[in-house]
Amino acid sequence: MTPIVLAGVVCAAILHAGWNAVLRGGSDRLWSMTLMMIAVACASAVAVVLLPWPEPASWPYLVASAAIHAGYNLSLVRTYRSGDLGQTYPISRGSSPVLVALGAALFAQETLGPVAILGIALVSGGILSLALQGGRLRADFLPAAFVTGLLIGAYTVVDGIGVRLSGNSPSYAACMFLLWSLTMPPLYLALRRTKPSYTPGQTAMALGGGLVSILAYGIVIWAMQFDAMGTVSALRETSVVYAALIGRVFLGESLSPRRVASCLAVAAGAACLAW
Repeated sequence: MTPIVLAGVVCAAILHAGWNAVLRGGSDRLWSMTLMMIAVACASAVAVVLLPWPEPASWPYLVASAAIHAGYNLSLVRTYRSGDLGQTYPISRGSSPVLVALGAALFAQETLGPVAILGIALVSGGILSLALQGGRLRADFLPAAFVTGLLIGAYTVVDGIGVRLSGNSPSYAACMFLLWSLTMPPLYLALRRTKPSYTPGQTAMALGGGLVSILAYGIVIWAMQFDAMGTVSALRETSVVYAALIGRVFLGESLSPRRVASCLAVAAGAACLAW
């Protein structure tokens, strides 16, 4: 992995943890997610007009990714209803690198060397251990968290293949974001008939989170042109380290010595992947 790709994916990890913290901290997470997708739709619509179309071979992957992302939105909202960011985020993110590596091996004929495999194992193990600390793990959010992880793995593999067929990663990302974001308002209307009373500050925070999510995942899509999907995915999941810190500072969640040790395991895995 080149230094610029490494720096980009680490930046994406920080941004991803940030917008998930915004979603977790919202008083109505379904409405926050809808506002985020409205911001994504506006920004991506402008990009689609300005950029060339991706190659037709990538179009089925665009549609599949948008559908998977729609399920991911609902699953993520459900996950954050009953668990802390520091618990649910690691479970969702930690289960995906292994799934991505397996999916990439099955569908994209990718192979990983011993050091990369060790890195994925350290990242995944460290992330999952973060979710099992303090005796506070509850079973009520586990199904949604694991489904979220499965969907993360699914859309990462789909986008990893699609962007390589697109001929233009910004075009692919813009079209995927537009299709994805347009699914959320109808889903909200199907589930609810009224919107909550959000202050202008809360609305601005959610809209800003949507724009951050575009940048975070757009970087990942770009990076998957140059490196193995499993490697990019595992390095992206170091976002759990930043989520733990954000949860402690901004959401008042605990950060125990064992959790710090788990974060170090994640960092060691990231170092293996970078090397």
